[in-house]
Amino acid sequence: MDSGALLDLLGNENRRRILRLLARKPSYVTEISEYIGVSPKAVIDHLRRLEEAGLVESHVDEKRRKYFHIAQNLRLEVRVSPYDFGAKSAYPASADLDLGRCSHLAITTAFDDENDVATLASRLDDLRDLERELSMAQRWVQGRLTEVQTELNQYADGNGSQLTAEVLGALAGDERTIDSLAREVEVPDTLIERVLADLAEQDVVDQTDVGWTITG
Repeated sequence: MDSGALLDLLGNENRRRILRLLARKPSYVTEISEYIGVSPKAVIDHLRRLEEAGLVESHVDEKRRKYFHIAQNLRLEVRVSPYDFGAKSAYPASADLDLGRCSHLAITTAFDDENDVATLASRLDDLRDLERELSMAQRWVQGRLTEVQTELNQYADGNGSQLTAEVLGALAGDERTIDSLAREVEVPDTLIERVLADLAEQDVVDQTDVGWTITG
């Protein structure tokens, strides 16, 4: 589902409270109504919206009572900084994902083959610790990104610091053509040309036979 549509859907406090309850246990309409303090009719409408979005599903027990439960495992990320705003939804990667390709991370993923209660509980505790560490690392990276973009801002000669920073980041370590820069940064060629011209006047970038590169 589109991240913008998810933000709109989850902007409603009662829907968030419903999901919070369903994350603890499957529940039926009357239970949910009592928990969030709104009418069953309103709960049914919220559940319908959540079902349409694919976040919630239902099943019927032996007493024909309809229970609702969370259907999706996803993460919604929102980024707001002086240089960036965006939202994206991310789904869990396969357990077979090769983390060796992550050159900036060193994560131990080896687990015992045993699946007894004690081993699973210990594994859960380890993964929660890892999640907390990754969250802390992500916050650290976000802070350093803002700092570096602020420093690059001095080269933004009227073009907007974010665009200049993105162009310089794309040029790091390689020569690039205007066309390839425009595709990566997702702006028209004319804007890229203007940024490069301003940077060239400051002796920050050079034009070569192949394309553009950072000076020195």
